[in-house]
Amino acid sequence: MQFIQKFNAVLAPHDHLRRICALAIIVAVASASGASRLDAQTDYYNTDRGRPIQIEDAYVAERYGIELKLAPLRLERARGGVYNWGIEPEIAYGILPRTQIEVGLPLSYREVGTERQSGIAGLDFSVMHNLNAETEGWPALGIRADVLAPVGNLAPSRAYPSITGIATRTYTWGRVHMNAKYTAGSSLSAASTSSAGAEELSRWLIGGAVDRTFPLRSTLITAELYGRKPLITGEDVEYNTGAGVRHQFTPTLALDAGLGRRLNGDAPGWYVTFGSSFAFGVASLFPTGR
Repeated sequence: MQFIQKFNAVLAPHDHLRRICALAIIVAVASASGASRLDAQTDYYNTDRGRPIQIEDAYVAERYGIELKLAPLRLERARGGVYNWGIEPEIAYGILPRTQIEVGLPLSYREVGTERQSGIAGLDFSVMHNLNAETEGWPALGIRADVLAPVGNLAPSRAYPSITGIATRTYTWGRVHMNAKYTAGSSLSAASTSSAGAEELSRWLIGGAVDRTFPLRSTLITAELYGRKPLITGEDVEYNTGAGVRHQFTPTLALDAGLGRRLNGDAPGWYVTFGSSFAFGVASLFPTGR
């Protein structure tokens, strides 16, 4: 209960950001109402980064499909008992076979001592490609390239590119996913770090997850364990664990929620995530025979 009360208190001074998120939902609903369905009714099966956990699967959006990730929220109890939260609306498009492009705009609020900061924490561009379909002998493999651009008052002072390798293997009881990520660029000193975007960057991240689907209920449950080395000089490797659920409510709407914990450090903390997405196709984007 105390956590929820703090959550409401944190959001209260930022009604303008809540209005932006509400507007994004309205626009998405209007778009989806006149859009093609594709195979969006199985969107719950495709786990994305941060929805509801950090570890993702090797699959991408359907070709010519659009996925609007509306106001995915992460609220974290950080070091010293302070609370940070972030919202990162994203849009993904299946531009080529087994290939998607994605743009995200992370918005952040954080407490730094007695100060409160809020704003844009960068502009995230990514391209993800599914290298192969899963076979009896090979897992599905994917690769993602990201660039966090220095856009906004809480963004890093320079661009940071990263690359992630992804593997997904399906068994009779569920699926197993492995992610390995590396970020290039100079390290940051703790004394000079003043951006939320920089604090979220990892020099490397390695972890795995397992999930199980319930197709008749359009529901997926998942759990993860991963380690990350912050890009900030002197920061120790962090170990995190989490679990979540994703459910398909309509052919185009999927909702998810997660709960996680940082296992080590001076002040291990909890975090919660919430997210929603609309997956659809726009008829004018489909090729037509002549």
